[in-house]
Amino acid sequence: MSEAFHGGADGRAAQQSAFERDLIKGGWVLPTLGEGVVGTGGPMEAVIRGLESLARRRAESLTRPGALVSVRFPPVNGRRLLERTDYVSSFPQLLGTIDTFQGDAKDHRRLLAEREEGLPWDGHMRVSDYSLVPAACHPLYAALQLGPSQGLVDGTVYQMTGDCFRNEASADPMRLVSFRMLELVLLGTPEQALAHREACLEMGEGLLRELGLDIEREAANDAFFGRAGIILSRGQREAELKFELTAPVYSDARTAISSGNYHEDHFGQEFGLRTSDGSVAHSACFGFGLERIALALAKTHGTDLGRWPGAVRELLLPTGAESPIDAAER
Repeated sequence: MSEAFHGGADGRAAQQSAFERDLIKGGWVLPTLGEGVVGTGGPMEAVIRGLESLARRRAESLTRPGALVSVRFPPVNGRRLLERTDYVSSFPQLLGTIDTFQGDAKDHRRLLAEREEGLPWDGHMRVSDYSLVPAACHPLYAALQLGPSQGLVDGTVYQMTGDCFRNEASADPMRLVSFRMLELVLLGTPEQALAHREACLEMGEGLLRELGLDIEREAANDAFFGRAGIILSRGQREAELKFELTAPVYSDARTAISSGNYHEDHFGQEFGLRTSDGSVAHSACFGFGLERIALALAKTHGTDLGRWPGAVRELLLPTGAESPIDAAER
């Protein structure tokens, strides 16, 4: 993602702070006690609901009847998932595990005594068998392996909205630690996976432009860790495995708000997923960053929904239902 700003780091920080103040004043975001974690107020939640509804309707045009399946997974999964997806090796700086208290009554008394003395009490917590999910699609691969199909895939497209966690706290309101992704995932042949990614990128570009955003498609790479990560990042770009849809949010800066990824057979190999002829399945996903898109819209059109262009408001109305934007304004 491009992060070029006029005025250097000070100019960037000033723009971020000003944008955050506008969002809080307009009721879009609600502050919390965690850096990079925000609540969403009525206007922003209305936009996200309308955006999700619009994206799901558009996704139906990408598949044959019956080939789009909606699923949902919670933001918590087994810690083993981080190993199976290779997240521990590739992105240790982003992952998050869950600590729990596993002691007895004596241990609890010690914890309380240290807390009353103003001492750190987190030493009494232990890493559990649970972790936070870093990508909405990750639980799907294990579910397909363990479910009735026992790893057999057929080009079905799965759509899901999931809460994701990535340990990259920032003062930038566009970069949250906890955020929602609407993902469209296909597992099948290499040809099916690549075609799915391209169709989703085209659909996403068109949808976001209709909402008034200045969208560009850019080759990108994930934030692989360490020296080996430099090689992996370069290879990912050269093979054009990842594309991002970016929009301007700050001066001369573009921020990724959606992405399309071709995983080749990475998840197919790890989770034993195969096509009808026994070949290892390839996969591709496309994700809408729901908070990022909503915030990019706020930056483009302002935080007063009543002043948004009529065409944009119309697109964000769920079919046959009251406008979530109008509901937020009451």
